[in-house]
Amino acid sequence: MRVEIWTDIACPWCYVGKARFDKALEAFPHRDQVEVVHRSFELDPSLAKGDIQPVITMLTKKYGMSQAQAQAGEENLGAQAAAEGLDYRTRGRDNGNTFDMHRLLHLAKEQGRQDELIQILYRANFAEERSVFSEGDERLVELAVEAGLDADAARKVLTDPTAYADEVRADEREAAELGANGVPFFVLDRKYGVSGAQPAEVFAQALTQAWGERPPLKLIDDGGADACGPDGCAVPQR
Repeated sequence: MRVEIWTDIACPWCYVGKARFDKALEAFPHRDQVEVVHRSFELDPSLAKGDIQPVITMLTKKYGMSQAQAQAGEENLGAQAAAEGLDYRTRGRDNGNTFDMHRLLHLAKEQGRQDELIQILYRANFAEERSVFSEGDERLVELAVEAGLDADAARKVLTDPTAYADEVRADEREAAELGANGVPFFVLDRKYGVSGAQPAEVFAQALTQAWGERPPLKLIDDGGADACGPDGCAVPQR
């Protein structure tokens, strides 16, 4: 079974939602038969690469709230994250363009290291003092290496703005086609959608339901053709 998760590194609920989903998946009896694929979604694709500002400033401008309201929201998110065992800096974080991170995640997918990289990017953005936005490409290369990627390969992607750009845009178009106008957005076997950072119990129920409703395998052949089995292989008769 495949679970696709549309997320953005700048999305705090994606950070919390992944922890809740991972908790449900860890307890799922068939977890070894579940493939998880992370898909790209930019909360603000209009941001230029160098357009970086404090999170509190971004929130006040985007939602028309006061700084006190924005800070209260960050404190609430910090509490939600802590409940899932996650570190979360409620002050001093910044916000910026995440397109390059999504491009690196597509590289990581090819290397089988996508889940490792997205978790490292979340941690770096939400829990660490160093910025993932203002320190330039080498900061992202450093995080990619931590996830098990080759430094030169990561650097090559970051210096070529076309690398994996089509893959990111394709993910974003597909999200729109599926009706996802926010993240996190989880799609199970292209049959069920779960929106938002739901409790782990909701994800557990969704996994169980999607697994139980998988269609049985329909055989085209009735088994009459030669084949190998536990007792050996059929020997052609002359």
